[in-house]
Amino acid sequence: MTTPQKSPESSGKNDRFSSTGFILAAIGSSVGLGNMWKFPYITGENGGAAFFMLFIICMLVIGLPVLLAELAIGRAGRGSAATSFVKAGGSKIFGRLGLLQVIAPFLILTFYIIVAGWTLNYAVQSFDGHLYSNPDYKGQFTTFIGGYMPIVWQAVAILITGFVVVKGISGGIEKFNKVLIPGLIILLIVLMIRAVTLPGAGEGVSFFLKPDFSKLTPESALVALGHAFFSLSLGMGILLTYGAYVDKRQSLGSATLAIGAGDLIYAFIAGLIIFPTTASFGIAPDSGPSLVFIALPAAFSAMPFGSFFGGLFFILLAIAALTSSVSLLEVPVSFTMDRWGWSRLKSVLIICVLVMLIGLPSALSFGLMPSLTDMGGKNFFDWLDFITSNILLPVGGLITTLFAGYFWKGAAEAAGLKSGWFRVWLFMLRYIAPILVFLVLLHTSGIIKI
Repeated sequence: MTTPQKSPESSGKNDRFSSTGFILAAIGSSVGLGNMWKFPYITGENGGAAFFMLFIICMLVIGLPVLLAELAIGRAGRGSAATSFVKAGGSKIFGRLGLLQVIAPFLILTFYIIVAGWTLNYAVQSFDGHLYSNPDYKGQFTTFIGGYMPIVWQAVAILITGFVVVKGISGGIEKFNKVLIPGLIILLIVLMIRAVTLPGAGEGVSFFLKPDFSKLTPESALVALGHAFFSLSLGMGILLTYGAYVDKRQSLGSATLAIGAGDLIYAFIAGLIIFPTTASFGIAPDSGPSLVFIALPAAFSAMPFGSFFGGLFFILLAIAALTSSVSLLEVPVSFTMDRWGWSRLKSVLIICVLVMLIGLPSALSFGLMPSLTDMGGKNFFDWLDFITSNILLPVGGLITTLFAGYFWKGAAEAAGLKSGWFRVWLFMLRYIAPILVFLVLLHTSGIIKI
């Protein structure tokens, strides 16, 4: 009997997810800030329910096949996001290309953790009532992000994230998600009930659930494709890394469906929170990211027990942000452990310090340092977001689809699909997903516009 390969370890023992823990952790990585603050406004911009239906189709066509491929490569390789391609049987070139799926999440974490800090600050400010003492919510937000306090909250968010990851897979990430994901569900349900019972909320529910296909455009299709890709954390090495910690008895097909369903349910309930609230208080649902930090506080201030429900909302955002930041941190931690044999503690400490230092220009680019505030029409934060989200992630996803579809001889065994479903999956990876991911890359990078 051969000894099974071990994934990167946390304490000299084989560290694995349980079946439930793995699914919750993967859902935690996907239900980040994007589905709560990005999904509502892109849905608002593209006609509501019709866009949501299009989003579901894109999830099935591009999201789930690539998700399954990443999990299968990770479990077969039992390495980091970079080394799993080679350990699964690929050539060394894929190992070098796989480095992009380590670099991308590291860079994303440097600015994503800043926004996580914003949500923690707003949760505290909402519960103690300070957030609602001044009705100039735009001015409050601008003053806050343009000062030094975001750096303090950035450090708090990094400490929480690092504390979880240093505990390992089963003792840290799994336990963290087993507590926070059920808590997230409870908060979602409480806030949804509050939102749909607000005066005039029916208009927002109707906007979200009644399809208006006349508002769909080719641009809408590309936006839906992009969001289906990004909302599942594809192309950033998270699922490749988590796959390395999955037991061989776990059905990856069932896990893929569960993760996709969890992401969709989260997006659906987020819509039933945002749209009824915006309709009740006359807020435009397509007001962009400012919807969360400027428009919604105004709504909470006007509703009964608004500071309480506002606090719950920002706690919800903070949970979503932190479950994702934990996943993002695990990718470079896994790589350094796998590549250089570092202990988990050493990896977490070094990477957290680097995340803090490299994240400072992003934190300072909202007014404190003019040279970082206006850099060709974007600030430093926005440029980093643009490069990682719009270029590195689609490229990472393209590498995954091409490897699994054309170069990986062990794909059938690793995916664990029955022959009929395997042929469908392989067809999607070879002929559909690469084209669509490439279109997403061309669109998000600004090369093509419709």
